[in-house]
Amino acid sequence: MTIASFIAAVIFMAVAMSAFMALATLVERRTGNSGWIDVVWTFGLGLTGIAGALLPFGAGPMSRRFVVAGLAFAWALRLGVHIARRTTGITEDPRYAKLKRDWGSAAPQQLARLLQMQAVVSIPLGLGIVLAAHSPAPALGWRDFTGVAVFAAGLAGGAIADGQLRTFARSGAGGVCDSGLWRWSRHPNYFFECLLWCSYPVIALATGYPWGWLALLAPACITLLLTRISGIPPLEEHMLAKHGDAYRDYQRRTSALIPLPPKGATP
Repeated sequence: MTIASFIAAVIFMAVAMSAFMALATLVERRTGNSGWIDVVWTFGLGLTGIAGALLPFGAGPMSRRFVVAGLAFAWALRLGVHIARRTTGITEDPRYAKLKRDWGSAAPQQLARLLQMQAVVSIPLGLGIVLAAHSPAPALGWRDFTGVAVFAAGLAGGAIADGQLRTFARSGAGGVCDSGLWRWSRHPNYFFECLLWCSYPVIALATGYPWGWLALLAPACITLLLTRISGIPPLEEHMLAKHGDAYRDYQRRTSALIPLPPKGATP
């Protein structure tokens, strides 16, 4: 990959994600349901990543480019369908709803601005896919297979965590989900999402491919987003407001992200 092709990939990612987040803004205004924002973002990033993997931005063999494009497709399909199913049962995403209330009459303009900022922040994620796809090693090897294994573990773990939470919600038990993976982590779905994005630098970090190191920005970016910005902080605030002391007790005994034995559990 040359400097020119790298710059072209960045521009492609920026323009594509900006267009998808503009679409998300229009969908939110038309439906009044901010939950569709993350649906558009997921499918938008997936399609952008697939295109970036297949376009000639580097010297990656077609076998690797198709494998990486397949990973991006599987991620977008699994997560996008999950969020879409969840969104059909709600009127608003509580995180965006709070922001809109705080912004008042300026909410439409502020939300549009926020979504364009999300487009910019998504660039390292898309580039992680592109850099992995165009790793120049001539044939699929152990790095590729290890990356696919990491991806599969993240995808499966996220699906199991989401399924357990969905089953708990349907049970009508109420309260805080504290079973399965949710007994070991307050956000196991986020943990496995971070793990999944580690697959791209595993594939990209090939000998003689300095661009591959930039793929590390993908898992770093998603981890920062989920743990410090748009994931855990607003969700925990919402859960505390909804469940009060029950959620505080859950926080005290349960790891925030990395699955660990709960505090006070009997060995």
